[in-house]
Amino acid sequence: MYKVQISGTGLYTPKEKISNEELVQSFNKYVDEFNEINSEDIKNGKTQPLEKSSAEFIEKASGVKSRYVQNKTGILDTSFMRPKLRERSEEELSNLAEMGVIAAKDAIKNSNIDVDDIDAVIVACSNLERAYPAIAIEIQNALGIKGFAFDMNVACSSATFGIQTIFDMVKSGSIKSAIMINPEICTGHLNFRDRDCHFIFGDVATAVILERLNEENIKENSYEIIGTRLLTKFSNNIRNNYGFLNNSSPDGVGQSDKLFHQNGRKVFKEVVPEVSNLIKSHLEENNLSANDLKGMYLHQANENMNVLISKYVLGKDAPKELAPVVLDEYANTSSAGSIIAFHKYNKSLNKNDLAIICSFGAGYSVGNVIVKKIA
Repeated sequence: MYKVQISGTGLYTPKEKISNEELVQSFNKYVDEFNEINSEDIKNGKTQPLEKSSAEFIEKASGVKSRYVQNKTGILDTSFMRPKLRERSEEELSNLAEMGVIAAKDAIKNSNIDVDDIDAVIVACSNLERAYPAIAIEIQNALGIKGFAFDMNVACSSATFGIQTIFDMVKSGSIKSAIMINPEICTGHLNFRDRDCHFIFGDVATAVILERLNEENIKENSYEIIGTRLLTKFSNNIRNNYGFLNNSSPDGVGQSDKLFHQNGRKVFKEVVPEVSNLIKSHLEENNLSANDLKGMYLHQANENMNVLISKYVLGKDAPKELAPVVLDEYANTSSAGSIIAFHKYNKSLNKNDLAIICSFGAGYSVGNVIVKKIA
């Protein structure tokens, strides 16, 4: 069995950005238009009037202040309210592959690895823009990587599940290194006409390189993976029913359940203890204490949720330096959130410091990775 290191991470951030104030202005305009068009039915009690939103409500409920997006104009257009993306030919890179390649190149540069030394590519994200061929194989081809590639989806936990998948392969000796990529156009499956969730997501792509660790191959700012732990429990509380069989049931085409929807209160109540208990038991299994942690890079879905998870794990409030927040700027970027936090803040750790990368979400699914800084 071989030791495994995270030797580099990468990040792609879209150029366009939407503030809460801009998003609310668009949403409230849509509310006025809807209530005006349906005024008679609202007056007769046949239709419920829509309620307006506010930037203050969004920040208090989630901690989100802004989000990066692949297309701003389509989202803010009240007649469209979703990203407007150009149809691409089959000879062009797909949307997700294009983002993923940029993040991957950043990770490759940061890890100082040659593409000829990368044995595999995994794309792990919450939504894939087509059934086949795999986005991972498309990225593999664009980067000139040999070996094999495949896609996987465990919703917001995809990154930690992807890390364990590669960790197991490198540890066993079946490969020496691999890159995991998390391209997320979350705005494409978000219902911007739903007050309860229109503010949640943003777009981004991240990448992580894992490779065999030995004395001759210790990379700058690298982390040894001490252990991984995964958990899934079925729940309908976070769901998206969009899929290739939708056209076989035409009555459901275009319905709101074909976009992201959730029971937020139940998710909060049920996921927080699952995540907290998994982190604590995983640390204990490795003879570690929460007090040993110098970094908690958590999934960036909701700041209130992260505050509570950190408090349950540590037994006290966690300072921002220990459990950094990026969702205020990026919003929820699904699988990429915990990797963004790790990418932006791990350099402040010292040699031998311990940290966790933890993600959780639909499924339910939870993944935790314990790492130790080695250089």
